[in-house]
Amino acid sequence: MRILGITIPEDKRLEIGLTAIFGIGRSQAKNILDKAKVDWGIKSKDLSTEKENEIRKLIEKIKVEGDLKREIAGNIKRLKDIKCYRGVRHLRLLPSRGQRTKTNSRTRRGNTRKTMGTGRRAIDKK
Repeated sequence: MRILGITIPEDKRLEIGLTAIFGIGRSQAKNILDKAKVDWGIKSKDLSTEKENEIRKLIEKIKVEGDLKREIAGNIKRLKDIKCYRGVRHLRLLPSRGQRTKTNSRTRRGNTRKTMGTGRRAIDKK
């Protein structure tokens, strides 16, 4: 089963398989299946074509995949343009939701190799 160019896994339950689409989580997948009157536990290979088309129509009404990614990128760009606090945090590649940065946030800051042990100094070998 393919929806919006995304292949839904056939061996997983439909409730889980729909989460392969960016923008659809577990709760939204359950809501879609409830509206289409489909059992959550059924697998996509056991689905009839009428139910498959009904699910496809419901998903096309929701903003998912490329449209959603574009909207998120636009929101972040707007924050950067107006130079608000969250926008500045995005510009500097720092956490923007209030997390601490003295420790942790290694993946966001990008310095994964400069971790220090106890009482040692970080030596950068180049």
